[in-house]
Formats: sequence, C-alpha cells, structure tokens
Amino acid sequence: MKKTLLACFLFIVSLGACAQASDPAAPYTKQINAFIDEWHDDAAHARPAYFDKMAKHGVYIGTDKTELWNRDQFKAWARRFFDKGSAWSFKATRRNVYMSADKKFIWFDELLDTQMGVCQASGVMHKTDKGFEIAHYQLSIAVPNPVAGQVTKTIKEFEAAPAAK
Repeated sequence: MKKTLLACFLFIVSLGACAQASDPAAPYTKQINAFIDEWHDDAAHARPAYFDKMAKHGVYIGTDKTELWNRDQFKAWARRFFDKGSAWSFKATRRNVYMSADKKFIWFDELLDTQMGVCQASGVMHKTDKGFEIAHYQLSIAVPNPVAGQVTKTIKEFEAAPAAK
C-alpha cells in the first residue's frame, strides 16, 4: 500500500514538473505581445509611430468592405483621427501568437474591447533587422451567432437602398 501511494505521489509530482516546464518561446512571445499592445496604444494616443510599426507595403483591412488599404493609404485615411489627438482604442482581452521555427514570421489572432464593441482581428508580422513590422492586419466586428441573421438582413437592406450605392 505504501509503495502504491509513493508511486502515485511520484507520478503526480512528475506531471506537475512537466506542466511547469517553461516554453522556450515565452520571452519572444512576450516581446511580440508588448509590440502589438504598444501599436494599439499608439493609435489610442494618435502617435505617428503607429504607422511606423507597419511594413512599407503592409495591408490594413477594416470592418467596412471598402476598407482595404496599404500602409500609406491607411495613414492618409486615418489622418483626420490622428490630427484630433486620439484615434481608436483597442484593448486585447485575448491573443494567440504563433511563429515560424526561425521566429522570423509571426501570426496572431486577438479578441479586442473597442469603441465598436467586441472585435476580432488577425495579423501577420515579420522580424527585421530593426525589429517587428506588421505586414497584414484584419479587423472585424464580432457578431454573435444568434443575431447574425438580423445583422445580415440589415446589411442587405442597407446595400439595397439607393443612398448606399
């Protein structure tokens, strides 16, 4: 009986040790999260560094179907918000980060608390000699499935109206 209890105890301890083994990518993931959080904070405080964190040929896809810009087009569109001293405020409530084996390519998805309500986004980044750059970012409003039919109907009605065309 004592041997069985000891064996069980050692097994549980070994499981705990395995569970506590650190992820070798954790420090790098922490840097990536800090970069993305800072990028969002740059927008909230209308800092021009926001656009510097995007790759020269980076793409931003907004929530409206017409919102597909390269970095410079996006910067021109957003100027009216940045000139006011604050743009948009996105706070990540959940983020998953993935990376290539060589850690040069990073992709992520995030759930955001925004002025539009809950949004989801995904992005692609790469590591350069100067640091990280966002190459692609896509934002969408998170529509709960139970109201998706209503939302779809509203969009169809809006787009069918003469003023929408």
